[in-house]
Amino acid sequence: MNTKRILTWGGFILIIVLIVWGLIAAANKAEKENAGLASVDEITATDWVKGATSSSITLVEYSDFQCPACATYSPVIEQLLAEKGAQFRFVYRHFPLPQHGHAIEASQAAEAAGEQGKFWEMHKILFETQKDWESSVDAESIFAGYAQQIGLEMAKYAVDVKSEENLEKINNDTKSGLKAGVNSTPTFYLNGTKITPNSYEELKKLIDDASATPANS
Repeated sequence: MNTKRILTWGGFILIIVLIVWGLIAAANKAEKENAGLASVDEITATDWVKGATSSSITLVEYSDFQCPACATYSPVIEQLLAEKGAQFRFVYRHFPLPQHGHAIEASQAAEAAGEQGKFWEMHKILFETQKDWESSVDAESIFAGYAQQIGLEMAKYAVDVKSEENLEKINNDTKSGLKAGVNSTPTFYLNGTKITPNSYEELKKLIDDASATPANS
């Protein structure tokens, strides 16, 4: 009888241990998922940032210079920054898609311009002229022309556009996007949460709602 009772209690304890283990595992999984989500908004010195750089409201875009939808959203972001730039910071990250043959080259051109303090100037002209170079057999020369147009020192540009550091930055952005769950462009995250705004008004409302929400809520 005592042996039977011991076995019964042993089974009960085992069930309790399994339940507790399951709860701990679930908590750890949730913590890891939340940590991955929060990492989307972790801004570093290598990020390209516009707007209120110290704001607690962060809009991150993973984008491809050869993506037509990204080109459509570019003036939307510009308008938003012009109107609401004091309320949030905007972060641009590269996510060149494999089906776009000149996307990496375009990102390299933007990074090389950034080495001379003109990332955003190149960013703007690449999107505005996307149809001029997307099917070109010599996009590299077109991008060099843009570099000259925005006043870059061309000898330095020629070195920077092919540098390993340049390509590493683009690859790191892409890895960051994959980790965050990006599978198309443009993909936006507002304070770590993926958003899918379909218009300027929707995006503006999301920024306004975030501004009205206490930081600790």
